[in-house]
Amino acid sequence: MMRRPGPPPRYRPERVAELIRRTVAEFLTGGVRDPRVGFVTVTAVEVSGDLAHARVRVSVMGTEEEKAKTLAGLGSAARFLRAQLSRELRLRTSPELQFELDRGLEHAQRIDAALKQLKDGAG
Repeated sequence: MMRRPGPPPRYRPERVAELIRRTVAEFLTGGVRDPRVGFVTVTAVEVSGDLAHARVRVSVMGTEEEKAKTLAGLGSAARFLRAQLSRELRLRTSPELQFELDRGLEHAQRIDAALKQLKDGAG
């Protein structure tokens, strides 16, 4: 009896995203040797349906210059992290990592400060 191929499991990109998030976070807490990489938090990971690409969103503390240096450092570490991921994930190909700044927290802090200022001014 032949089994019909069904649709690929939907949870897989999410599971891979979570493994990437964990691996990158571990790297950031202990494995970073690049002085450019400052205080970084992984906020989200989005993996393409074919698992070929992963967008890693990070929140970085510091000035715009420090943020740019941190992104450059993470970009340099991407190949090392990809090799590490391929060992852990045991996929045919490991996703190509692309790091980008997540400005959501910054934006929320600016809004919070503006609301506080309005409240203090109105009181």
